[in-house]
Parts: sequence; C-alpha cells; structure tokens
Amino acid sequence: MGWLNKILQIFKIKDLRNKILFVLGVLVVFRLMANVPIPGIDPENLQKFFGQFQMFGLLNIFTGGALENLSIAMLGLGPYITATIVMQLLTMIFPALEKMYKEEGEQGRAKFNQYARILTVPFAILQSYAMLALFQRQQVIDPLSPITLFTSILTVTAGCVFLMWLGELISEKGIGNGISILIFAGIVASLPMDIYQTLVTWETGKLPAYLLFFLIALVIVAGVVLINEGRRNIPVSYAKRVRGMKMYGGVSTYLPLNINPAGVIPIIFALSIILFPGMIANFLSGVGGTVGQIAQTVGIWFENPWVYGFLLFILVVLFTYFYTAVTFDPKAIATNLQKMGGFVPGIRPGESTANFMYYILNRVLLIGALFLGTIAILPSIVQAVTSIEGFRFLIGGTALLIVVSVVLETMRQIKAQLEMREYETF
Repeated sequence: MGWLNKILQIFKIKDLRNKILFVLGVLVVFRLMANVPIPGIDPENLQKFFGQFQMFGLLNIFTGGALENLSIAMLGLGPYITATIVMQLLTMIFPALEKMYKEEGEQGRAKFNQYARILTVPFAILQSYAMLALFQRQQVIDPLSPITLFTSILTVTAGCVFLMWLGELISEKGIGNGISILIFAGIVASLPMDIYQTLVTWETGKLPAYLLFFLIALVIVAGVVLINEGRRNIPVSYAKRVRGMKMYGGVSTYLPLNINPAGVIPIIFALSIILFPGMIANFLSGVGGTVGQIAQTVGIWFENPWVYGFLLFILVVLFTYFYTAVTFDPKAIATNLQKMGGFVPGIRPGESTANFMYYILNRVLLIGALFLGTIAILPSIVQAVTSIEGFRFLIGGTALLIVVSVVLETMRQIKAQLEMREYETF
C-alpha cells in the first residue's frame, strides 16, 4: 500500500497540497470553458457533421468536446501546439533561432517560447475564422453577421490564449507540464460519458466482447508504458584531469537513448496528412462534373479501412525517422562529449563516436517507429474485433500516448517534490 501512503503524504504537506488543489481548480475552469457555447448552434447538424468528418472527430477528442460544443475553448491548445512545432521547424532554416534555442540556455529558450506565444494569436485567428466559415457553409450554425463573426473570432482567440496562460500557470507549480495536463484532461473528459453510454446500452450477450476489449486495452497500456520508458544506455567514461591539488573525472556513466524519442509528433503529422485529402474530397464531392467524380473516387479510396491503415502506418514510420533527424543530432552530442573529456569505451572520440551513435539510434528507432505505427492503427483493429465504440483512447493512438506520458511525468514530478521535502527534514 505504498501508493496510498504517498497520497496521504501529499495531502499532509501544505505547500504540495495547495499546488495540487490549484491544478484541480484550473482543470475545473477548463471544463467550464469547454461547455460555454457560442450562439446559433443546431445540435442535430453538429452531431451529423462530426460523425461525417473523421478529422474533426479527432480534433474534438483533444479539445475535450469543446469543439463539438462549439464553445469559447473550441480550438483548445491546437494553435499553440502548431506555433511551437512551426518554431521548431524554423530552427532548421534560421541559424539565429537555432542558436537561441540550443545555445543561449534558459534565457534563450524563454525568448523562443515567447515568440511561440506571439505566433499563437494569428494562428488562432486564422483557425477560428476557417472553422466558423466552414460550419456556416455546412449549415451547422446560422449565418453570422460581420460584427457577430468578428466577436466570435475574438472570443475564441481569447479562449485559446487564456488556456495557454492556464497551462503555463500549472507548469510554474512544478506538478508537470501544464499544456500536456490540459490536453490530458480534455482526452479523459469523455470517460464518464463512455461509462454511462456503456451502462445504458449494456447487453449481456456482449460480455465476452467487453472482457476481450479491456484485456486488450490492459496489454496495450502496459506495452505503451514499457516502450515509453524504454532506454538504450550507451556507456560513457570521463578521463581523469588534475587541476591544482584536485583530481576531476575518472567516472563512468551512460547516455540514455529513448526507444521512442519522437513522442506523439509523428502520429499527429501523419494523421494531418492522411485525413486532409479525404476531407477535401468530401467537400468537393457535391460540385459535380469531372472534379466531383474525382473527389468521390478519392473519398471512397480513403474510406477503405485497409488503405487508410496501411498509409497511416507507413507515414508514421517515415515521420518518426524524419522528426528524430530534426531534433536529435549525434554529431553535436559527440562534440560536447569530446569537449568535456568524455568518450565511449572502445570508440574513438569525435566522428567515430557520432557514427556509433547513428548506428545505435537507427537500430533503436526501428523499434520505436514500428511501435508508433502499430499504436496508430490499433483503434480501428480492436474496434473491428470487439465492435465497441467507446473508450477508444484505451486502445491506442495519439490519445493513449499522451495520457500515459502525462501520468508518468506527473508522477515523477510529484515524487521529486516529496523527495525534496524529505531531504529538507535532515
């Protein structure tokens, strides 16, 4: 019952208890925002729309139902995440940004994050306008006058910026990454409704299917935890150095390489690409003529589950290698090791060390890429086997990876806070 003692210990420490209660209070505010809708909504058309377009159903999961409710928080943290990814990609184009992010320490990263916050505002304006215009064309909402449209865009943008601020407040408390915790809260927000719908539609004959579903979910979650926490440790030794009357170095440690260094980004990129052609095809299918026929053919092709699953798997694997190549530089690591007097036993410092790291990374990354690709297509496979609609985040996809990562990271942060206070008592 060590976990129960940990929980009791958390709430006995006033400072830590106040931090956790603050985070819970922020999550309550987030859920209230997710249920305050903008005016002029037709619920039946809205439900039909989200059932037709899979991409918006996926976006709705990450906003915790805020998009489906057309609330003031309908964009969630999407514009901020997009701005952050764009800023990271721009470091490949502009050396000054790369130097700011990688070489100027905490101050440089703070400035880099400030640019991402500023970039969030135009992204939120464009995305809110595009969605409101789309919903008007699809007759999901009543036509908006220019003043109402301007007010709605301003409100939705303010809601996105407010959520971003709430996320940073959570991060300052040291109880995990605030942005990730808000996304986590949005994903698991559908869990009570899933449980309710399961109880309402319960059929005794489906008991074996439910047992099979939750058994598969348990195995998948355990596998995600195992791969997410998996490391390939590269041994590193440091040469002895004498300075004055003291000797430094002479120790051995290791350099950890994650089995899944890219996180959930490859799945997000792959889903964005694979859902876009089908979405455009559905929009153009009613145009008529040659364009309409081509759009209908493309739409039917992308609705085929086998084609969709195969393309998604291949894209996730490719993007895993691409994103890791962008964010992980073995040459820079080898150079830094050499400057600090470190070396991999049996490998010459410098270029040979970088080549050795490339070799290890490619072997480890193959496991991570195949794992991500499998997780991405598991929801469709398990749903086809068990015929159960709810609890989709338990059986794979980006949502499961985010949930597992946030839970593990938050547990580590709380454990660190407890250990820090234990040391202070000596």
